[in-house]
Amino acid sequence: MDARGLERRVGAVRRFNRFYTRKIGVLREGAYRSSFSLTQVRVLYELAHRDRPTATELGRDLGLDAGYLSRILRGFEKRGLVAKTRSATDGRRTHLALTAQGRKAFAPLDARSHDEVAAMLSGLSGDEQGRVVAAMHTVQELVGERDASRPPAAFVVRSPQPGDLGWVVHRHGALYAREYGYDQEFEGLVAEIVARFVRRFDAKRERCWIAERDGDIVGCVFLVKKSRAVAQLRLLLVEPSARGGGLGTRLVGECVRFARQVGYRKLVLWTQSELEAARRLYEAAGFRLRRTERHHRFGKALVAEIWELEL
Repeated sequence: MDARGLERRVGAVRRFNRFYTRKIGVLREGAYRSSFSLTQVRVLYELAHRDRPTATELGRDLGLDAGYLSRILRGFEKRGLVAKTRSATDGRRTHLALTAQGRKAFAPLDARSHDEVAAMLSGLSGDEQGRVVAAMHTVQELVGERDASRPPAAFVVRSPQPGDLGWVVHRHGALYAREYGYDQEFEGLVAEIVARFVRRFDAKRERCWIAERDGDIVGCVFLVKKSRAVAQLRLLLVEPSARGGGLGTRLVGECVRFARQVGYRKLVLWTQSELEAARRLYEAAGFRLRRTERHHRFGKALVAEIWELEL
């Protein structure tokens, strides 16, 4: 990157920092209409959402000077908000936790924080809210420090809502073009599958599952009826940002459990040999490869595979 391009980007990041600082109101003296400073609220938040951290861990993760954090914690102790306990396995370590009084003091701060963010988002449409959250995820993933000790946000798997099926078609078309070089014929096939699912939907024996994380759609899978005894798993997709966290396994598992629940005897699927991650999921779920067929579709030479699972 040339020096002028870097400087323009530095300027853009600094402008965003100033904008967001003003937007969330971090310059006010009392955070969330309280006697606590913003830094004190951050410390209370971490204590409320962690299992007995040490002062060293808090200071490291919050980027606070040890002396400054120590003064904050002493103040909390005097007010009865924080209790210290010596580690049972290492006498040099002291663990911190909010007292009942500390949780009582934090509760209205947490509620006000929630309400302020909700008010900021409420003026946006659902799609615009999703774009804001997605942009924040992107910033965290690309420039944030990755903390392996903190679990990722949980996935929510639900039934489709208006607009979700369009997302299924769009993301299949975009991702398979980018990752495998498939042309628009593939997107057209996905659109046909989705349209047929809607037109012929059997509520008792068919399902679509949509996966969300923090309000963003990150995956999907369909189970459709082929016959009274046989169901087909279709259109499994997991966004790159959600891979590696077990979502694909969960979506396949939803299909298998539902198929057994409603009395199907066999579950089948059609995939391509180059979709290696999906194939590993199917094999782990108990599917077995039954036959293959060379063909030329979606702009390239492929090997189609039929997998089956006896239920």
